[in-house]
Amino acid sequence: MSSRRHTAFSPERGPLSARVRPRPPPLRAGRKLTGIRQRLLEKGVHVWGISANMNNPVVHFEIGCRDRAATTQFYRDLFDWSIADKGIASEIAAALPDGIRGHIVALGHEPFSYTMVYVQVSDIVETLKKAEALGGKTLVPPIPIPTGTFAWFADPEGRQVGLLQPAM
Repeated sequence: MSSRRHTAFSPERGPLSARVRPRPPPLRAGRKLTGIRQRLLEKGVHVWGISANMNNPVVHFEIGCRDRAATTQFYRDLFDWSIADKGIASEIAAALPDGIRGHIVALGHEPFSYTMVYVQVSDIVETLKKAEALGGKTLVPPIPIPTGTFAWFADPEGRQVGLLQPAM
């Protein structure tokens, strides 16, 4: 097993670098920080990908396109991603074990070309209400899918973000 270099940032001391072996597992929603990760956060050192509040992590991404086969081949060739045809979408498992899954889909209607990140929330309806109260706009209301419920909203400047509420 090879060591990986992790870079942290301290407001007082600037960038810090340390050899860490092995890389700690990614932080999942609801999981408590322990060990070195907790001590770094307590001292005000921010480690890439770690936040004291991981209640709403980014859990999925989606690439929309017109030609799913060509787009799938492009990303497979570009990033050496493992991409499998899963019916209406191509499932991307490239970033595992440290990253998130994604998929490529051709909707057959607008929007044709887009990239969407999905944030996991515990109550999708309340999150959409909060987004609207803060100046956002619901674009796609909650829609049930086999893994839970998803929705899309736009922030006040028009950036689109997806929400995912996992099935119970």
